[in-house]
Order: sequence, then structure tokens, then C-alpha cells
Amino acid sequence: MSLIPSMFGGRRSNVYDPFSLEIFDPWLGFPFSSPQTSSSGGEGNAIANTRVDWKETAEAHVFNVDLPGLKKEEVKVEVEDGKVLQISGERSREKEEKNDKWHRVERSTGKFVRRFRLPENAKMDEIKAGMENGVLTVTVPKEEEKKTQMKSIEISG
Repeated sequence: MSLIPSMFGGRRSNVYDPFSLEIFDPWLGFPFSSPQTSSSGGEGNAIANTRVDWKETAEAHVFNVDLPGLKKEEVKVEVEDGKVLQISGERSREKEEKNDKWHRVERSTGKFVRRFRLPENAKMDEIKAGMENGVLTVTVPKEEEKKTQMKSIEISG
């Protein structure tokens, strides 16, 4: 638990504390968030369990998404409104047999959506995506930086 909630009478703060042991869910409480199933059978937050790394190289923005156990057919990569990269999908619950006795269920199931606003230099029409060993890699090439051209003007007089 972070120190921030205890300073304000035990209420949870809307400030993200990266050192907190709580899972941060930015969509918690939003009415448009999709239903997700947790190990207890109720509402969960599979979105918080979908981890994404975003790095920028000289040539591209590269997103690596951990999606263990998912096939590429179960994942969508879309561009919304020209500059928003959306990665979504669904983890299905394992088929249960009548005589199964579960001792622990920790893997999240349900729908997930992650959205990223891309910078102006992103080439949206050249995005590539690939999936290998449960890791989705989305590469968004960048436009070359335009070098400013300097033109000397002769001063008369």
C-alpha cells in the first residue's frame, strides 16, 4: 500500500504510485470498461495484467506485449482516429470437466484493451505486427526528421 492513501484518511489516491503493491487499473470505475472475469468468477481487471513495453528507436516505436497462451487470431491490432494504436483481445477460460477440482486459479481471463496515442512522426500506414512465443511485437516506423535548411540572405547597403 502506498503512503499517499494513508495521508488522506485511508482513501485511495488517483495518483499512480509505481512502488505500491496494488495493481493500478486506470479504467477502474469507468462505465464503458468491458466485463472481465477474474479467478473468483466475478468482475476482474485483465487489462491491468496485460503488460506492454514501449520503446522508441531512431527508426520506429516498438511495442512488446506479453500475451502468454494466446494465438494471433485471438488478438487485434487496430488504429483508431488516425493516431491511436489499440491492442485488444480475449483470454478464454479453460474448459472445465465435471469432476475437476481446482486448487488455485491465478491466470486472468476476459477481455483486454490497451490504447496508446502515437506521436505525430508515426507512419500509420506502415505498421507491422508479429507474434512469437506469446509476445506480440508492433512496430510503428517513424518519419525521417526534416533537417532545417538555412539560406543566407545578402544584406545590401
